Amino acid sequence: MRNIILDCDPGHDDAIAILLAGSNPEINLLGVTVVAGNQTLEKTANNALKVVQWLGLDVPVIKGCPGPMVRKQMIADDIHGETGLDGHDFGEIKIKLQEDHAVNFIIDTILNSKEKITVVTCGPMTNLAMALRLQPKIKENIEEIVLMGGAYTFGNVSPAAEFNIIADAEAAYVCFTAGLPITMMGLDVTRKVQVLPEVVERMDKISNKAAEMFVNLMKFFNKSQKEVFGWDGGPLHDPLTVAYLIDPSVVTLKKMNTRIDIRSTDSYGRTNCDYFDYLGLEKNSNVAIDVDVKKYWDIIEKGIRSYND
Repeated sequence: MRNIILDCDPGHDDAIAILLAGSNPEINLLGVTVVAGNQTLEKTANNALKVVQWLGLDVPVIKGCPGPMVRKQMIADDIHGETGLDGHDFGEIKIKLQEDHAVNFIIDTILNSKEKITVVTCGPMTNLAMALRLQPKIKENIEEIVLMGGAYTFGNVSPAAEFNIIADAEAAYVCFTAGLPITMMGLDVTRKVQVLPEVVERMDKISNKAAEMFVNLMKFFNKSQKEVFGWDGGPLHDPLTVAYLIDPSVVTLKKMNTRIDIRSTDSYGRTNCDYFDYLGLEKNSNVAIDVDVKKYWDIIEKGIRSYND
């Protein structure tokens, strides 16, 4: 069983990552920590509460950093809407945030755990980076960092950069230079798992609360992705982190040296992945280079089916 902290910025694809992590018997979800990203912190924190409550999960939700370490804040309201999770009526929020800060929760949970913990980041890496800076000793008890972010080819915010990295490139720099095992699910693979209309129809046949949430959220997600990128199905980025933990064979990984560009202007936020080992530097990351699309959707379907109304 993997003990994980899921750090996210819900976000339509983050919501499905929570769904997967919350029901799988191979995953012990210790907490959902929240960062600003797809929307402002108040909205992403509310969204995390909405998803956890809707799915009936018994897991703490903890609000973290309201903005990046250095740069000016950016959000992705063009994709995720005014609330950050438009498309589904979650009803009144009755559960509350845990009275703590996500950075403190990450530190305390990792330091006090008898077993190593995997930290999954599905948004800007601010909370984890701040925890690593504040208490470097946590590195001794982190099994792996698994992130959705970056690309070894081209970005989705600039020609060079992916949103989660460019939103706080300094935080990503801290995490990638921490000397920890780090596995990157970048745009090169997540763009291959598009929520095409047939996928939505497939999940709609399950007819439980998890499927209802998935279908409603993905219909809005696909609409905004069509308007912005022209795709018929939006890439379901974030859940690939959790799918990998459930079944590592869902992706093909390649060891590479990855450096985060925090110095330039045009390429700020780029994950410079040395695919061909030009530089001969230490391979500090496992980078996903391919995904088994059929297996991915099978994992998503199984996760949805595991929720009983």
